Amino acid sequence: MKAIVMAGGFGTRLRPLTINVPKPMVPICNAPMMEHVVALLKRHGITEITSVLYFQADAIRDYFGDGSAFGVSMSYAKPDEDFGTAGAVRYALTDASEPVLVISGDLATDFDLSEAINWHREKQSEATVLLTRMENPLPYGITITDTDGRIVRFLEKPSWGEAFSDTINTGIYIMEPAAIKMIPPRTNFDFSQNLFPLLLARKMGLYGKIMTGYWKDVGNVDEYYNAHIDYIEGRLHIDLNAECSEGDGHTVCKGKNVHIDNDVKLTGKVIIGNDVTIQSGAELHNCVIGHRSRIGRRCKIKGTIIWSDNQIGDETVMHRSIVCDRSRLGQNVQLLDNVIVADDCVIGESATVKANCKIWPGKVVDSGAIVSSSVVWGEKWNRELFSDSKITGLGLTELTPEMSVKLGGAFGAFVGMGEAVLISRDASDTSRLLKRGLISGLLGAGANVADIETLPVPVVRFGMTQGDYAAGIYVRHNPQDYRLIDCIFFDRNGLDLPTVKAKKVERMYFGEDFERASLDSIGHLDYPQRVLEDYRRGFHGEIDSDIIKEAGFKVIVDHSNGASSQIFPTLFFELGISATELNANLNPRKFSASPEEHGQAMVQLSSIVKSLNADIGFLLNSAAEKLMVVDEQGQPVDNQLLLLIVTDLFLQTHEARKIAVPVDSSMGIEELAKEYGVEVVRVANDHLAMMQIYRGGEVDFVGGTRGGFLQPRFQVGADAMLSTVRILEMMARTRTQFGAARQKFAHLHRRSVSVPCPWSRKGTVMRKLITGSESKDRQLIDGIRIFEDSGWVLVAPDRQTAAFNIMAESTSVENTDQLVAQYRELVETSQHGD
Repeated sequence: MKAIVMAGGFGTRLRPLTINVPKPMVPICNAPMMEHVVALLKRHGITEITSVLYFQADAIRDYFGDGSAFGVSMSYAKPDEDFGTAGAVRYALTDASEPVLVISGDLATDFDLSEAINWHREKQSEATVLLTRMENPLPYGITITDTDGRIVRFLEKPSWGEAFSDTINTGIYIMEPAAIKMIPPRTNFDFSQNLFPLLLARKMGLYGKIMTGYWKDVGNVDEYYNAHIDYIEGRLHIDLNAECSEGDGHTVCKGKNVHIDNDVKLTGKVIIGNDVTIQSGAELHNCVIGHRSRIGRRCKIKGTIIWSDNQIGDETVMHRSIVCDRSRLGQNVQLLDNVIVADDCVIGESATVKANCKIWPGKVVDSGAIVSSSVVWGEKWNRELFSDSKITGLGLTELTPEMSVKLGGAFGAFVGMGEAVLISRDASDTSRLLKRGLISGLLGAGANVADIETLPVPVVRFGMTQGDYAAGIYVRHNPQDYRLIDCIFFDRNGLDLPTVKAKKVERMYFGEDFERASLDSIGHLDYPQRVLEDYRRGFHGEIDSDIIKEAGFKVIVDHSNGASSQIFPTLFFELGISATELNANLNPRKFSASPEEHGQAMVQLSSIVKSLNADIGFLLNSAAEKLMVVDEQGQPVDNQLLLLIVTDLFLQTHEARKIAVPVDSSMGIEELAKEYGVEVVRVANDHLAMMQIYRGGEVDFVGGTRGGFLQPRFQVGADAMLSTVRILEMMARTRTQFGAARQKFAHLHRRSVSVPCPWSRKGTVMRKLITGSESKDRQLIDGIRIFEDSGWVLVAPDRQTAAFNIMAESTSVENTDQLVAQYRELVETSQHGD
């Protein structure tokens, strides 16, 4: 069997480590990652290797040559086009008549490949994917197998709601000729996107072998650092070309021609390359010292990785840092936690580089300088920068003016020089400040900016459709917590920015090396004037104002002190609606409402509706995207009941073939679908999924479970102002009031709970729930929706917190409570064990 080593990838997320070397040549314990991969192949009897080259190919060719120095035969293939992962393998194989093992050259693993190959042969598999278990499977491709190891499903980079297992694709494949020949020559063809689905469709032998042992995708600097710690602490087993010996409280692995003064103190595990000098009084703990480096007197180096050809001055202190090749540090330099010094830098004596700072290649830091950085201010993002399409952080603490400029620059580089971005905000001074930072960054990246100042989110989405904008941004206080600021990002259609694109922006932000504009190509700032006027005109075109006027509704509207208060009064007047308006003045301090404050607002609205004998009461959130309703009797209508009533009204007043609702919607939707003869499509429980299916034109109505609705033509996303008026229009057409309409659904009983679960166990819980529910009728859309005899239950990982959400519904309170208790216990017990 021969091997194909995929030596590609720009290593963008590893920058600045990969500025001057390709990612496979980044060293782990003084040898390139790819050298460890080659050694692993050789150890398992695979010595015929072809390396597929991309970025900085000569560096790999020059290092490995014909492979003889490493005990293998090495040849090379450099695709002249982007053929995808599988297409590149097909390109590299001049002869597809024998099996091959495909492995990446930029990972760290000690898998028993011989065991995997034997298993592959025993199963008579035509393609075997090596799998491993991962606490957080989201960044990877999830693979689901049956009890025999046959693969039944793939999910590429899922959300938590789609993470039906913690078993991931490691990117190591064993391929028989029959599978290889399914790859069309010189064609862009991917393993997970194209080849494996094709093998599944043709019912060929596609298997997944769950491996024991160590595997890590060294995709970013944190993972790179952790791979060294894993070796030092014994979790990763690799061969070092060094002599290891144990001393008093330490293990040292030394290369050739190493000089260590007698009073040097070594603790933990220290790996030292060839031709290294460590001078008197130095203290080293759990660190790696690269070839031809010199460590000065009385240095204190702890948990640090030093590459080759570095000169470290006397009394320098380093903690959990990385120093790349050929840098020179003066005396008494301090590198605090998580500092990176890239190639060819000079750090003057007595300089301090503060935590989380990256010094890019070739930079000079003056003596005595104090260098600080805010890669992520306060390091508050524990998992990722984006959550769905928005970035949320504490105003002026996590989301700072400095960060907003950098974020604007990254987003401007993402959309492209000369492209236009529409931007708006709520009325607070904090949002104004951060918006200006974003504008500065966008202009500096060469993007043009159209600033429409203070307007509600639905108007901004509408404005995206009226001009040639590549993207949009909205800055606001988080509706649930005034201290938090949301930066919401839209694509060119006004939809929430998809996760794939958000992740690309995130990589550019953290990578730092996105392109800036020249002095002659900075962006242009404009202030469009007609967006609100166009919105009002389009709004009127969607509404039958005559029938609303004839109904003579008396309405109570609570604006939550948001921007709808600047638009709705005029619209109500033009539509002849008699409205009593509450909280109708812009008050940034009240843009957010805690659950307690929200409950108080609903109590107040209910009381006023009842005392004034109003027909209905509406509470719009401050962003004017979602609404809540109080019926004519002063009774609040919860979100699920609101969805049922609005859907019923819509189906009574519109011709419809198909409607869409989130996966957690009431089973009353199916009852309505049966009554009116329409098809129901259930989608993921997020705004983007609702907007995407709506924009696709395949449904006539999209109803949400959080007070948002989408109906044909005018809308782009949820618009509480339009939904309010459309509800009044449908009430007028059907002569229906909510108090009577709600009785139709009184037989349905719902309950939801949150069950704590560590992030590291979410994948395990999902895998066990998937396995345990195989025999049941279920939907795998966003979480696991399982149908029981008495009703249904949805179990889904919470996207924001360390918890699972459980929602159940049936036609009796007792059955609903029983379902909740049953699945709560399952979630709790599934967190334990493997």
